[in-house]
Amino acid sequence: MKSQNRVISCLLIFFLFFLQDGALAQHVANDAIILHEDGSVTFQYKNPDAKSVKLYCDCELHKETTTALKEDYSSVKMNRDSNGVWSYTTPPLPPEVYTYMFEQNGRNFPDPTNPDSIRVRRDRMSVFIIPGAPNIDLCIDDPLHGKMDTLEFKSPDEELPRRIIIYTPPCYAENERDYPVLYLLHGLNGNETAWNDRGRAVQILDNLIEQKKAVPMILVMPDANPTCLVSQAENVGLLKNMLLYPAWADREFEKCYPAMDKFIDETYRLSNEAGSRAAAGLSAGAKQSCNLVNMYDSTFSSVGLFSPVVGRKQVPHSAYTTFWIAGGTSDIFYCRINKFRKKLARNQIPHVMYESVGGHTWRNWRTYFSEYVQTLFRN
Repeated sequence: MKSQNRVISCLLIFFLFFLQDGALAQHVANDAIILHEDGSVTFQYKNPDAKSVKLYCDCELHKETTTALKEDYSSVKMNRDSNGVWSYTTPPLPPEVYTYMFEQNGRNFPDPTNPDSIRVRRDRMSVFIIPGAPNIDLCIDDPLHGKMDTLEFKSPDEELPRRIIIYTPPCYAENERDYPVLYLLHGLNGNETAWNDRGRAVQILDNLIEQKKAVPMILVMPDANPTCLVSQAENVGLLKNMLLYPAWADREFEKCYPAMDKFIDETYRLSNEAGSRAAAGLSAGAKQSCNLVNMYDSTFSSVGLFSPVVGRKQVPHSAYTTFWIAGGTSDIFYCRINKFRKKLARNQIPHVMYESVGGHTWRNWRTYFSEYVQTLFRN
């Protein structure tokens, strides 16, 4: 039965790969994209020699009404003018972070005039943002008030170093106080860049701190892969990641947490007071966050589980940690999330449930993150 359950879990994760991860660059305006007042967008690509050009975008390109809840890609043929400029105007789009690319002669490529690009699946996509909603306006990083560093950490028990992205709040350089820390974990096939780039966690937290809606904290985003770290080679490939998925059950990342926390504490001013540690993650990263709570009792005052891949056996015995759980009503793990929440209630474990519409997508995870960090370290 255990073997069968593992196979089923692997198949589910195989499906979810197509819904997540990638590395999102900072949002920068460019002349090739024209954002209109009604929310519609005009794309332009100049190539007089092209016979035809297609536009791919993770929004509905054809209907008059659109939704930002799905991350499925639709395509449309672009129109050529007498100057060799290919263009297409979308229907009005809701505020959101969108990705797109062009296709010419069977070759996919990002917008050459747009410096914002991400990796989605095995393609590079360009990025644009339509502002106008509070959770989307938090994604805009102009300017960044805090500071972001990239470090490498070598665990005594691992052959390869792990890369870690660290965010320190703007007040960090202005005083000598210690700060609470949130460890934020990616999902399957992600790496240390996933939350900063596609999840825009640094921008969101930076803006919330500036608005005094979040407590100043240090944000730690490590490469949490158990083996063959994805950060060492950007395109490891879907098959290899699927074959490595059972290794997540060995908790290799979770075992190196104490050494990593010590390394970061020696480099930055982390608070060591009670209640100064929190962990959060999406999907498989939520499972790792839950493991951290169980393995290091009374270490984490709070844990955020976004669309978690968790089982009822992961419910802790201690009530020290508050669980903040979020999932969409069409999430593939929605039933499992509800069973886990009910088990927490029966065991009298403090928890909060944040329910949304939509599924296993970054568009939900960004919202979950922005809501969750506003609850942290209030005491």
